[in-house]
Amino acid sequence: MILVHDAARPLLPAEVVERLVTALAEGWDGAVPALPLADTVKRVRGEEVVETLDRGELAAVQTPQAFSGDILRTALGGDVAGASDCSSLVEAAGGRVKTVAGDPRLLKVTTAEDLELVQSWL
Repeated sequence: MILVHDAARPLLPAEVVERLVTALAEGWDGAVPALPLADTVKRVRGEEVVETLDRGELAAVQTPQAFSGDILRTALGGDVAGASDCSSLVEAAGGRVKTVAGDPRLLKVTTAEDLELVQSWL
């Protein structure tokens, strides 16, 4: 079992790890924490809206992501252009990835405001 975590997410509730490990124990090749989207999501080209996506089928995926070690190693050997995370590689290699409940505290710190928010939680 391998968990891949993004260092930009400094807080990691133990419950999330438990959910990931449980999914692997159930036989999934991988598991990712995910949160439902609250905002409407649009596909745009330039400044033009070309499509409104069904947010019921979308989720914001977080880390850590958990995988069977053999499956992740195989996936990392593949050549998948545009893969944005390990889960994308495992999916492209034919792996089954389950979503588990994410946590808002797994905030990715990318701005000074994000850092202030995380500091306030501490």
